[in-house]
Amino acid sequence: MEEIIFERDEKGDILPTIQNFYKFCGQGRLMAVKCTKCNKLLAPPRMLCPSCYSSDLRWIQLSGRGQLRTYSMINIAPKRFASQVPYTVGIVKLQEGISLPGRIMLDKPGDAQIGMDVIVDFEPAQMDGWPQLPRYFFRSVNKTSG
Repeated sequence: MEEIIFERDEKGDILPTIQNFYKFCGQGRLMAVKCTKCNKLLAPPRMLCPSCYSSDLRWIQLSGRGQLRTYSMINIAPKRFASQVPYTVGIVKLQEGISLPGRIMLDKPGDAQIGMDVIVDFEPAQMDGWPQLPRYFFRSVNKTSG
């Protein structure tokens, strides 16, 4: 397995960048940054807290559990995703209170239900296509990965 090298600041802390967010995904960890001044959670991360403008942010691991708040079933997709139609994308409100967009992987796209319990899962980077970063997706808690 290839060693994951995170971008760090001069103190050695892992920087709150989108690249580092996806590197954590490659480790099977859904992460956010938490502002130490106002406690706001940010996922995906940002370099400054949009509430208090502090740059004092710390990485925390999220549970990856939440509920599907809204979704759309894609039947006509961009060229890169045409072979995958129909597929579902949605917004998940995580137990920690923040919302994340993501792909909703289901046995059948029509199985999506607002309010259904979902859990995060991960896919490795695609070396011969797109995306070339590991990525997260959500699946029903009643479905096993794979």
